Order: sequence, then structure tokens, then C-alpha cells
Amino acid sequence: MAFCLLPLVAATLFFYGGAFATRSYMSEAASQAGTALRLAVSALSGHLSRYEALPALIADHDDIKELVSFPEDARLRDAANLYLKEINGLLKSSDIYVMKPNGETIAASNYDGPASFVGQNFSYRPYFQDAVEGRQARFYALGTTSLKRGYYFSSPILVEGAVRGVIVFKVDIDMIEASWGGGEYRIFVCDPEGIIFMSGNPEWLYGALLPLTPDRVARTAASRRYANADLVELPVERSRFEDHELMTIPEGSSQREYLVLSHYMPEEDWTVNVLMETSSLRTQAHTALAAVFLFLCIGGLGLAVLRQRRMRLNERMLLQVEARNELERRVEERTADLARVNSRIEEEIAERRLTEQQLRQTQADLIQAGKLAGLGQMSAALSHEFNQPLAAAKTYTDSASVLLDRGRVDDAKDNISRIGGLIDRMASISKHLRNFARKPNEKLGPVPLDEAMRDTLEIVAWRLKAAEADLQLHLGQRPPVVRAGSVRLQQVLVNVISNAADAVEGLEDRRIEITASEEGRKVVLTVRDHGPGVPAAISERIFDPFFTTKGVGKGLGLGLSISYNIVKDFGGSLTAGNHPEGGAIFRIELQSAAGMMPEAAE
Repeated sequence: MAFCLLPLVAATLFFYGGAFATRSYMSEAASQAGTALRLAVSALSGHLSRYEALPALIADHDDIKELVSFPEDARLRDAANLYLKEINGLLKSSDIYVMKPNGETIAASNYDGPASFVGQNFSYRPYFQDAVEGRQARFYALGTTSLKRGYYFSSPILVEGAVRGVIVFKVDIDMIEASWGGGEYRIFVCDPEGIIFMSGNPEWLYGALLPLTPDRVARTAASRRYANADLVELPVERSRFEDHELMTIPEGSSQREYLVLSHYMPEEDWTVNVLMETSSLRTQAHTALAAVFLFLCIGGLGLAVLRQRRMRLNERMLLQVEARNELERRVEERTADLARVNSRIEEEIAERRLTEQQLRQTQADLIQAGKLAGLGQMSAALSHEFNQPLAAAKTYTDSASVLLDRGRVDDAKDNISRIGGLIDRMASISKHLRNFARKPNEKLGPVPLDEAMRDTLEIVAWRLKAAEADLQLHLGQRPPVVRAGSVRLQQVLVNVISNAADAVEGLEDRRIEITASEEGRKVVLTVRDHGPGVPAAISERIFDPFFTTKGVGKGLGLGLSISYNIVKDFGGSLTAGNHPEGGAIFRIELQSAAGMMPEAAE
């Protein structure tokens, strides 16, 4: 009877079960593809948002404003070209360029390259047309000169409230696109006309998912969005499986069907699409149906065998009463043993669950403690490093006010300029505070020691004056040049000299001697005070984080620790000891940069 019903069950299974299995696998695949889509959208949006505010900031630069006011000045053009090239290299963008109100490019970061934008006219681009009307704009296109795809940010350059030019910032998107290649998903981005602009599959680039009607072609050609690229209409067939959108695309001699998920990005005017091939999903659904059918067959066979065995057992029941009783007794004993084993297993499971909960709680506590420690260390470092420049800035501000009252405008402007320099230095210091935790990536280069010392003394002048310290500086007739980072070297000098000022404050002999000498390929800078020296009990801990001998509220113990790590990053060493004639002496050993090109270190 069971075998008679098997064909009917199989037909029902394949008719209804096939659709159910396919729907289940499709829904699961759509959920996974949705995650990939969100990640792709977040990566694109995050990459572009990093550069959104930069054009307006560069447009506000005095050199740029002066250039658009006098566009024919060769000196201003050269200065702007160098500035844009430096900013472009620092930000790792694609191109930055400045245009006159008529669309002619007068300065560009690639001014010295074979595909220079200087002299080119981009007035046909929508990003220029919007910016010249006073609005910030976005646009994505294939460069007509560089033939490189990119995303353009533009901003008007305002001089006395009037638009005198346009600055454009081009962002390279190849890095994100390269990450889409390989994997189980096909990811591509298309514009409102359905033309594919970015794709992990290079063969799909500039292919159109929508019919290339004359209107679409005309709108695309008007902005020259894709320069001279050939637009090809892809032979795409769209269909649906219940709530899921499907797309069939010919690849070679075969047709491939994909599950499609899309997300529209209104700011960029893009549609991001994620495709997942459905052949594997349908294969999985068929495999699942085959497995279920096989299970039913095995089940039917088992039922038949069981029925036959029961018939045989019924025939022998009268002859096996005693054997059955013995078997029942043994079963009862075995059941009791299994019950005891199950009880012990349940107890072990309960203990393991409790241990796992405790472990998870401990891990959560450690993670939270790590977060709090990191935040505390960063806030302490910022407070420690910013107090000195802020005090110097306060002094310059008070002085500027007095100078203005006395009519000494030029001197007041000089003080304000110094305040601006201190603010820039504070911004650079905040950028490099992370060097305390890990090795930085900043480029090192030659730093003249006299220039670094001059800037340092501007910061610590107020501290030396408060301590009534007598600073004696001996850098030699030709001050050495060291391999370091300018701002971070100033951090080290500020910390060491400030500690020396703390050591001599209130003493009779308040001399601080700074001496530089060259020893082979090394430059040794010593800072000696005439204070009480470094006690032997703390000499081994003086560079530990948060170790300080100062009173509460007078230091966090981070200055020397940060300085030690900075010098170590430079490839040098920082040691502390006592001078034979009294007082502490700090020895900073750095690599000599004599003979290197005098380019900026950071």
C-alpha cells in the first residue's frame, strides 16, 4: 500500500515542494545579498563623504582667492599649482584644479603631467555650471582629458561676495571598485539613464541596462559624462520570482540568471546593484527535494520491513515468553543506567553554561575597561600637550590687545600670526598623539635643529620666565640637521625643557644648558639642569606612562613617556641620568640628516 502511494507523494512533493524550496533559498540569498548591498553602499558613501567639505576649504585659501582675482599672474599660477599638487598628494585624491568663470583651467595639481588640465575648458560639465552660479555641486564622470573615472566635488570661489572662479576636487573610485572583483556577488553602479559606471566586471562598463533612446543618449552626451567611451545596450531580460527581481544576462555562449537587489543613493544620484547567480540556489533547491524524496523512500522501505518483522514476531510470541521477560528485565536495568548517565550529563551541561556566561561577562568587562582606559589616556594626553601652546596663545592675545591700544598695528598683526601658528601646531600635535600607542606612518625627513629649537622656545618661553630660568643654548656655528618629524621633535623638546624648568624653579642656580654635537652619523642633543637630579629609586620608571613625582593636578606622567616613544619612532634614543657636577641631564640621540634634500619632514 505504501509503495502504491509513493508516486502520488513524489508528484505532490515536486509540484509544491519545488516552489517552496526555491522560495526559501531565494529569501535567504536575498538577505545575504542585502547585507553585501548595505556594505557596498556604506563603503561608497563613506569614501565620498571624506572629501565633501574639502573644496570649500581650499576655495577659502588666500592664495586661491588671489589667483582668481589676478588669473594672468604667472607667479600666482605657479604658487597655486604647487599648493594644489601638495594638497593632492597629502589627501591621496585624483586631481584638484581651479577654473575661471568662463571654464578655463588656470591651475591644477597635475600641471606638470602629460595630461595636464591647465588650459583645458570644462564649462560643459554640470559641476562647473552649478558652482559658477554659487552652489556646491557633485558629479561623476569619465575624465575627458585624463580618461580616468572619478567623482567630482565643486565649490565656487567667492571674493568679496562675488563668484570669481570654481575649484574642483576629483576623487578616485578605482580602489573601491577593485574590492568588488572575485567573490560570489556581482556589484555594479549605474546612473539614472541605466548606464553602468562602476563594476567589478570590466566587461559590463558603459553597458546600458535600459534602452539607449535618443533622449538618453542626448542627455549623456550633453555633459560628456563618459567622454568618448562607447555605450553598448546590454541584452538584459528581466523577470520576477514572487517578490524577487531576476535578471538574465548573456555571458559568452550561455545565459546566466541573477537575483537582483538595488539601492538608490540620492546625494550621488547612483543606483547600487548587487547580483547573485541563481543557478546555485536552484541546484540547492533540487538537491533538497531529492534528499527529501530519498528520505521518504527509505522511510517507506523501513515501514515495510517493520511490518514484516512484526508478523514474524507475532508467530513466535508464544514460544518466546520467557526470553521476552528476560529481555524486559535487562532493558529496565539499562534504562536505569541511562537515566543516571543523563542526569550526570544534564549537570555537566548546566555547569558549562554557567561557566560560559561568566566568561562572556568577563570578556565584556575587559572590553569596556579597555575602552575607558583608552579614552582616559587620550583626554589626558590632549590636556597635557595643549596647555603650553594655549598659555602662549593667551600671552600673545594679551600682548596684541596692548599693542592695538598703543596703535602698533604691525606688531599686533605679528602676534596674531604667531597665534595662528600655535593653533596650527596644536592641530598637528593632536594628529600625532596616537604615536604613543603605535608606530605612525608619517614621512620623516631632514629637520634643522635651530628652527625646531626656535619654535620650541616660543612655546616654553612663558614657562622659563615663570621659573626665572637662565637658558643657555649652544648649537654650534652650523646647527645640525636631524632626521625626524618637525612637530613631534618640538613635542619632545617642549617636554624635556619644561621638566628642566620645573627642576630649577625656586633654586639659587637656575641655569638650563642645551648643547648639540655631531658624533659620526649621529646628532646628540643634551639638556642639563642644575636641579636636584634624578633619584635612583625612580630612574628606571621615569619613562613609564602615568608615572610622575609632581603633586596632584600638576602632571599626568605622560610627557616623558610620549617623548620616549616619539624619539624611538625617529630611530633614536632618549635617556636620562645625573651629571657628575650635579643636576639631571637628558640625552637625545638622533640620526644625522646632513646632505639630504631640505624638504619638509611632515
